[in-house]
Amino acid sequence: MGWLQRFFKARPDRFIQLLIQQAEYTVKGMEALQEYMDDPCKERARAVTRMEKEADEVRRILIDELNRTFVTPIDREDIFALSRAIDDIIDYGYTTVGEMYILEVEPNDYLRRMASLLCDAAREIHLGVQRLSDHPGVAEDHAVRAKALENRIETVYREAIAELFHRPKDIEHVVEMLKLREIYRHLSNAADRGDEAANVLSDIVVKMT
Repeated sequence: MGWLQRFFKARPDRFIQLLIQQAEYTVKGMEALQEYMDDPCKERARAVTRMEKEADEVRRILIDELNRTFVTPIDREDIFALSRAIDDIIDYGYTTVGEMYILEVEPNDYLRRMASLLCDAAREIHLGVQRLSDHPGVAEDHAVRAKALENRIETVYREAIAELFHRPKDIEHVVEMLKLREIYRHLSNAADRGDEAANVLSDIVVKMT
């Protein structure tokens, strides 16, 4: 094989492995977020931050690989979109913890439920990426489960918002309401990005089969 062929030749497993690694850090980040909701402390907040930084580094490597590879085993746009959606999930987890700490928001049952469901959704996406190469049908199953979890998170989100607007009695309650609404939105946005990751997974499966 000549140097030009080697230059254009894709490394099929490389992109999948990087996506798997990125999804794995996202799972760990969501697990740390869930632990923070159970026991809000600096160490658990730092754990979310560490996972977000590790995931960012993997994404930077993946983008660099994309820029240096002319032929990819999956559409270039799909690789980029899936990586971006997975990255957004953990980014919202990171901003959730950061704002809870700054705004001095204590976890409640709604936040714990949403974090737990996000953790489950991240695991489904991780499993879906793992199965993409050898069992695309199974990857599609995990994508469907991730989308179902997004619907459950949105249900909890709506319940939480409805409860908030029944609460205000004085200015202190209004301030608390505004803080919590912001945190709820971060977790809802994380769920939306999980749904987007599942959609991209499904699109990839359709193109592969």
